[in-house]
Amino acid sequence: MATGFFLPATPNFFMHFPSNPKSYKIHCSSLTSQSLSAKDNLLRLISDQERGLKTQSDPQKLSEIISAIDDLADIGRDTVTTDASLSATWRLLWTTEKEQLYIIKTAAPFFGTKAGDVLQVIDVEKGTLNNVITFPPDGVFFVRSTIDVASSQRVNFRFTSAVLRGKNWEFPLPPFGQGWFETVYLDDEIRVVKDIRQDYLVVERAPYTWKE
Repeated sequence: MATGFFLPATPNFFMHFPSNPKSYKIHCSSLTSQSLSAKDNLLRLISDQERGLKTQSDPQKLSEIISAIDDLADIGRDTVTTDASLSATWRLLWTTEKEQLYIIKTAAPFFGTKAGDVLQVIDVEKGTLNNVITFPPDGVFFVRSTIDVASSQRVNFRFTSAVLRGKNWEFPLPPFGQGWFETVYLDDEIRVVKDIRQDYLVVERAPYTWKE
């Protein structure tokens, strides 16, 4: 799939729109090449990190990954990432979120299987977000949240409930917190996030839609 680069729709942008169409095409091509290179570098760095489990014990690798995230954030600085393009089922590639990694690593015996896909399911129009960790074929842990768009890249969230669910059982848990996250880069394939706790998240668009 082609990488989508979002141009900033601001007055300053149009004031500096190149008068020469050829110059503009070269500029866009350069920006697109830059984003592809930075994106490929990030994906290469996280490809063998087991969603972040290995990075926890490798500070040098963590530093390299965060640097690569910062490079993409610079490219996406003036883009809008909180519109309808944010709505999707997103599948985890890598994170620094300790709680999420802890569940991925330790909850397997509880469900009798290893963790499967780890997802974020976002619907901007409905104002909902579900954080989901699957334990195939029937187990799942998910946290429901409400969201509201705060700015061009920031979304506020509030947890409303959590559920552990097996094949023939369900165990509800109380809600536990609120905060915000910023999608600092988004294209047709991936999304890169920083949050209120200075954690990082890299996700890809899942080839399916998760529903409760």
